[in-house]
Amino acid sequence: MKTASVKELKDELKYKDEKELINIVLRLSRFKKENKELLTYLLFEAHHEDDYVESVKAKIDEQFLSVNTRNIYYAKKGIRKILKEAKKFIRYSGNKETEVAILIHFCKLLQDFQPYYSQSKVLRDICTRQIVLIKVRISTLHEDLQYDFEQELNMIDY
Repeated sequence: MKTASVKELKDELKYKDEKELINIVLRLSRFKKENKELLTYLLFEAHHEDDYVESVKAKIDEQFLSVNTRNIYYAKKGIRKILKEAKKFIRYSGNKETEVAILIHFCKLLQDFQPYYSQSKVLRDICTRQIVLIKVRISTLHEDLQYDFEQELNMIDY
């Protein structure tokens, strides 16, 4: 089976009525957890972006507390998993401000993750890459937001 392009899907969806669209969306949500998470964001959390950012930050905080610190290998693996999940939540939002806020929070927590942060070049490189990405995203924001986020970014030692 050949997968249809986004344009083809969009054109076909124009011809569906409301009941058919609801059934399609509900059927789609049954197949993958990510589809259901995205649908949840779009329906319930997209209108309250600040609350969404705070809930993602709280989830990242919890994940940092549960990282396996018995071995540096497991600690690095846990940090990468946290970053992957943070990127997933950023992708759901698609908002540059949300991305910057979440990544700055991640970098702050990563730098406070002692003694592993100071011992591991891999963790320092992860943080450095995220800071470069943050700087690129900040440059695309409004001037007032740029100033606010640059002030937060300057509090991170890199």
